[in-house]
Amino acid sequence: MLILAADTSGRQGSIALAHGLNSGKCDVIEVVPLAGGTFSAQLVPQVAALLSKHGFNKQDIGAFAVASGPGSFTGLRVGLAAIKGLAEILEKPIATVSMLEAVATAAASQGRVLAVLDAGRGEAYAGQYEVSADRATMIDERLIQQEVLATSGGNLTLVTQDKGIAETLRAKGVTVVEIGIQRSDAIARLGWKKILSRETVSPEALEANYIRRSDAEIFSKSSS
Repeated sequence: MLILAADTSGRQGSIALAHGLNSGKCDVIEVVPLAGGTFSAQLVPQVAALLSKHGFNKQDIGAFAVASGPGSFTGLRVGLAAIKGLAEILEKPIATVSMLEAVATAAASQGRVLAVLDAGRGEAYAGQYEVSADRATMIDERLIQQEVLATSGGNLTLVTQDKGIAETLRAKGVTVVEIGIQRSDAIARLGWKKILSRETVSPEALEANYIRRSDAEIFSKSSS
């Protein structure tokens, strides 16, 4: 099955085209980077160009995988809107993948894992997962102060793709597994597992996993 995956959760994004096999393996055909700040202008033309480059058209897509968050409010809205529109037209399923889940599984550590992403403002997105050989089960995801990470407990494997967080925690004596940046190819692989197990959503049910409220929501609540 041909899978189109997208990640627009961070400053830089990407799209990926992959073949999902019944064995559970997912062979990535190509990953195309998307420059931050211009996702809305790039995403659909880049998808069309990627499909054409490899001799496909949009009707060949069998399913979609998309990073549902957490991350940039604007970026996530753009990415999810594009995937929602394509999936609705083509009547294909969508697998949503949390970036925290991608981070948790990338460390190849089994057991209880705390995946961490920089949320800015001295805060971090933290996702606690139980990771086994074939899947990661979410326990909880939340927004916390970065300083709290140093006291997160020794029974967790702390994993991050953010060098600054890793260096700060190591300076405090915390053991950290630092991984590479997770892109849309990771979303495709995790998404394919969910597609095989029918853990998918319809286009109308697709929602972002922001974790943190937007500034507009915060200011609206404080002024009311």
